[in-house]
Parts: sequence; C-alpha cells; structure tokens
Amino acid sequence: MRELLIGARMAVTGGRDGWTRALLTALGVGIGVAMLLLAAAVPGALDARQARGDARDDLRLGEPVPAAADTLLVAPLETEFRGRPVRGRLLRPEGPQAPVPPGLTALPRAGEAVVSPALKKVLDSPDGDLFRPRLGGATVTGTIGAQGLAGPHELAFYLGTDSLTDGQAVRLDAFGGGLPGEELGPVLILLVVVIFVVLLLPIAVFLGTAVRFGGERRDRRLAALRLVGADTAMTRRIAAGEAAAGALLGVVVGAALFALARQVAPLVSLWDISVYAADVRPAPALVAVIVLGVPLVAVLVGLIALRGVLIEPLGVTRRAVAPRRRLWWRLILPVTGLALLYPLIGGIRDGGRADYQVAAGVTLLLIGSVALLPWLVDLTVRRLRGGPVGWQLAIRRLQLDSATSARLVNGIAVAVAGTIALQMLFATVEDESTRSTGQDTTRAQAAVQLAPRVDAPAALARLRATPGLGHSTGTLWALATPDRPASTAPSLLVDLRIGDCAALAEYARLGSCTDGDVFLVQGPPDAPPVDAFTPGTRLRVGDGGQEGAGATWSLPTTMPTVPAREDPFGGIQGAILATPAALPLTALGPLGVDFFATFDRTAPDALEHLRNAGASIDRFASVTSMSATTENNRFTNIRRGLYIGATLTLLLIGTSMLVGLLEQLRERRRLLAMLVAVGTRRTTLAWSVFWQAAVPVVIGLALATGFGIALGAVLLRMVGTSVSVDWSVVGLATGLAAAVVLLAVGLGLPALWRLLRADGLRTD
Repeated sequence: MRELLIGARMAVTGGRDGWTRALLTALGVGIGVAMLLLAAAVPGALDARQARGDARDDLRLGEPVPAAADTLLVAPLETEFRGRPVRGRLLRPEGPQAPVPPGLTALPRAGEAVVSPALKKVLDSPDGDLFRPRLGGATVTGTIGAQGLAGPHELAFYLGTDSLTDGQAVRLDAFGGGLPGEELGPVLILLVVVIFVVLLLPIAVFLGTAVRFGGERRDRRLAALRLVGADTAMTRRIAAGEAAAGALLGVVVGAALFALARQVAPLVSLWDISVYAADVRPAPALVAVIVLGVPLVAVLVGLIALRGVLIEPLGVTRRAVAPRRRLWWRLILPVTGLALLYPLIGGIRDGGRADYQVAAGVTLLLIGSVALLPWLVDLTVRRLRGGPVGWQLAIRRLQLDSATSARLVNGIAVAVAGTIALQMLFATVEDESTRSTGQDTTRAQAAVQLAPRVDAPAALARLRATPGLGHSTGTLWALATPDRPASTAPSLLVDLRIGDCAALAEYARLGSCTDGDVFLVQGPPDAPPVDAFTPGTRLRVGDGGQEGAGATWSLPTTMPTVPAREDPFGGIQGAILATPAALPLTALGPLGVDFFATFDRTAPDALEHLRNAGASIDRFASVTSMSATTENNRFTNIRRGLYIGATLTLLLIGTSMLVGLLEQLRERRRLLAMLVAVGTRRTTLAWSVFWQAAVPVVIGLALATGFGIALGAVLLRMVGTSVSVDWSVVGLATGLAAAVVLLAVGLGLPALWRLLRADGLRTD
C-alpha cells in the first residue's frame, strides 16, 4: 500500500511538468468517462421520455366509457410547424371530476389554451402570428409542466371547448395506460447492437491510450527510484499507483464533465429529441462498473506498457531496433470474430436472437483492426526513404516508435470501420423500412381534406385563396347510391365528385370535357363494378346513401364511361364525376372537400398558411404534406440515435487526437527546441508533426476500409441480403475522419510554436 501511495503522489507532483502531465491524463480519461456515462444514461433518458408519454396517453380501444361526472372528451389536433411536430388536444369535461392531463393543474375552459414552454416561446416570437390561427383565437392561460411533456423542446397545447361531440372525440376517465409500443424486429435489433458496439468501442480504445500519457517521463522517474533502492516489483507497484491515481483523477474530471453535459442537455434538441436534466441519469450498476473499471484498466494498461522497458538504476533501456511485430496472434482476433458471426449467416431474419454473440463477434473484428494497425504501420514506414526534411523527421520518428502514433489512430480506425459496416447494413434496413406511399409529389405537395359541411363551396374558395400556392385543384364529394328500397338489392355506394374539368382530370382520363358533363369512372378490375349506375338512374346523395336520407339527383341520359386514373394520393377507384353545371349544388346538402396544391418556391411559409386556412375552416381539417416515401417509426428513432452517437463519437475522436498530440509535443519539447537551435526551420517541424500524424492515419483508414467492408458484408449475409458497397459512404466516412485529423493538427500548432522557444532547452 505504501508503494501504491508513493505512485499516487508521483502522479501529481514534480512541479508544473508533473501537473501538466496529470491534467492531460485526467482530461483524456475524463472525456472517455463522460462519454461512457452519457452512453449509460441514454436508455434511462429514453425510458423517461416514454414514461411521460405513456402517462398522458389518451388513445383507447375496446368498450366505450359511458359519460359521467368523471369523464372527459378528448380529440387530437395534430399539426406541424416548420417541420417540427406539434401535439394538440381539444378537451371538453363532462363533469366536475373530469381527469386532468399530466402537467396541468386544471382543465382549460372554453376559449382558453395551455401550451408548452417551447410553443409559448414560438407564440411570443415574430413567428407567433404564423401559428396562432391554429389555436382558434384562444387565450393562452398557462404552460404545461415537465411531467406532461416528452421533452423541454416539445411543441404541444391543450385547447378547451364546449362544443365537442361524441362522434369527434374519445371519452376517457383517466389518462395513461395506452397501447403497447411496437416491438423491434430481429433486423432492427441487430442494427441496435452493432450501433452500440461501434459507438462505444472507440471510447474504450481512447481510454487505453489516455492512461499511457507521459509514459517516457514516468519511466525515467522509476529509474531514479531504482537508484535509491527500489527493486523491479516495487517500481511496478509504484507505476500501478501512479496509473490508478491519474485514472481516479480522470474519473472525477469525467464526472464533472458529465454533470456539465447533464445541465446543458435541456438546451439541445437533436432530430426532434430533447430531454430534461433529470432524465440524463445512468443506472447505478453501470456507474459502478465505469468508476471501478476505468482505474483497473488504467493499471493493467500501465503494467503491460512496462513489459518492453528495462528500468535500471542508471536509466531506462529500450531496444535500439524496434522489435519485429508478429502477425499470427494479431489475426486471432478477427478470425475469432468471424467464427462467432459465421453461424448466424442467414439466421437473423428468421427471428434468431443472439445479441451477445453478435456483439462479441463485431467487437473482436473491430479490435482486430486495432491490433493489426501497429504491425501495418511498422511494415510500411520501414520501407520509406528520402524526401523533404520534414518528411524524413516524421518517418524516422515513426520508425523508432510507431506504436505511439498508431495508438492515437486506433480510435479513428475503429470508428471508420464500424461506420462503413453500419452504413452498408443501414442501407439495407432503410430500403426495407422505407415504403412507397404512392403519392405523386409532381402533381401536388400538400392535400387538405374536410369532412362534409354545408358551406363546402365557400370552404374550397378559401383554400384556393391561400397565399403562396402554385397550381391547385379541388373537388366536392359525397357518397351516392341508387334510390330504391333497400329490400330490392344490397346497398351499392359510389363516390360522387364535383369539380371543374381540371380537378376531375386528377381522378380519370376524361378526354374532352366541358362544364355540364358527367362521367362514369370504371375502376380497376378488383374494384366494385359501377354497372348499376346507368344513364338516367336516380341517386340518393349524402348521409351515407341511407334510405330516406339526403337529397336525390338523376344521372343524365348521356354519360360516357372513362378509365380511372390514380389521384395524387395514389388512390384509384370507380366514381361518378360531375361538373358544377350538371347538378344543383345547393340542393345536395353537406359535401366534403378534397384539395390538392403545389407551392410557390418563393413563398417558404405557404404550407403553414395552408394549415392555418384549414384550421380556420375546420379545426379537424386534415392538412397533409405529401411525400413519395414513408419510414418505419422505429427505424427513424434508431437512425436519430445513430446520428446523435456518431456526432458525439466524432467529437471524442477529435478531442482525443488533440490531447494525444499535445502530450507527444510536450514529451519532445527539448528535442524540438534543440532542432530549432541548430537551424531547423519552424515550418519544417510543423510539416514533420503533420506527416507524423498523417501517415498512420492514411494507413489506418485503408485498413479500416477493408475491415469495414468485410464486416458489412458479413452483416448483410446475416440478414440474407446480397452484398453491395456504397463507395460514396466509404468516401464520406474516410473524408470526415481525415478532416478531424487535420483539425486536431491545426489546433495543436499554437502549442508547437510555444515549445520551439529557446527556454525549451532548459533542464534540471
């Protein structure tokens, strides 16, 4: 214990040099610890969001709840604002004991609204006038508390009313207890497992590098201890104490960084996901593993690093010629990883669950790139000769000690290899999770649907007057059936659509058309036949075509039959199409509205104006932004998680490169100052630093590309998909990694200029 404590004291003593070394180690370890704590907190944060969402759930299936003094009518008013989803609810209490949603102290009265703090900020901004019409003129009387929101940046509101009816809403006597969430399929589970391995492994690699900062000076201090009587075993225990002290200091720094990130978390929203500070709380068991595991790893790595060093009382002895690195044992790791993954080929899609086996196999494959990188760097730099002075200085340094530079690149190699493999798997999963909607965005970018109403023509005119629209078409519709007793034949319903020729042409290939024409549209072969609607047939229009309800109208004696055409929504069906002059609109009663529109590119808020127009006509109007494809929600959430994790991992890699580079420069400051003293140009030394970082990076990226493609091929075969490589993704991954290295080297140059001053020659 005494020797461990001596090592701990050595970690923080030695003047400015000692503190600088300790701070670099603590910063490096602290960044890794903070990232691990954040990763450990992600499941809890997502669970907290889900729990708040479940507590406010108002969807109900099964037996309806009878009206009582403790019931509430709830209707959804979902919308969007500039691409951000807005959760809205219309509330009408049916008694004094009506349930109150989480986050509210009381139900809003008719004409009142309670909004989330994020929506309140929007309403108070210059953009507020663009959203306020969707509140129907209601007065904002309060804000929703945190327990009623998924996250601090969520846009949400509750609107009180006294006109909500049973047919428009769901009746409930309590919030919460909704439907179970959608289960992840085996392919998505595989994707999640690989994402966690790929994002966490670079952190572990970086921690192994950070705990070896200051290794050369540590070895010289241990030699001094040998001179005053310490034996080899004692020096190893002292080294273990020093490594543990630096790691423990790093744990403290990591906890501080995590606490800071936890407070900053509510200020950040990534891909519509935001969390409260209280949500960012890792499980105690994971915290214990991190707090105890990091110092243990530091001690093990420190002791392993001493194997190639002979510490004697008169100094540290290193081999003049770097040892030949053996290849055979480095191949064991990737081969073992492939052996674990091979039995799963073709079995994941069939529902097989082997999460730990997949994680172990992927980890071993990626660590194989880490093990092979020093061997490949050493093999490459041994054969490099000649070139400019800066190049020769960098290559000679790599020939003498390639392991140190390779360690800094290990995290990049793992991240790039994992990213390439993930993107190959991602492309396949995206193809399967993305399906075509059938919507034709070349004909319309938005659609508005209004339930039947007596002022349908006026509502259609108001939609057409929305500012910022380009081409638009609209039809009025109702259900029609032959006017005959129900006992004579089963009910046969057909859509009756009324509009001008341009609007009707969206549903059928009309040929010639003039106002006053009526067309019978024959749907596809599997659609119900429309043969019963012959010229002259008397129809009952509206109210679902029920006997004795709605208005009547007779088809003209001349009515051509035309083929159906897919509408902009992708639907195709039989119908009766009529121009306005062919029938008495005012006598038909309530009619629905279908409206399609394109946008003027010079009016960026045209969609928001259209949503406002729809809400001003009918608060339940459906305003849809049309898209050619749609994605599985689970896949979308996984992709968001990947983007968040990849962003944080990229920041970690850049920071680790910068810290490692600064530590290397500090270790070599006397050598650099001596080179300047004998006439070496500063730009030459800057280029040597650049090449010393760039050569291992190029080699590491080439190795990572090979490993990433190999791992991606294995993963694709596991889900039963043919292997294909998107070289643009490979280029993007390697390009981003190279950009991170350039940024780290650039940020390290100011420190290099300071180290090249004459006082760097001073020694004790």
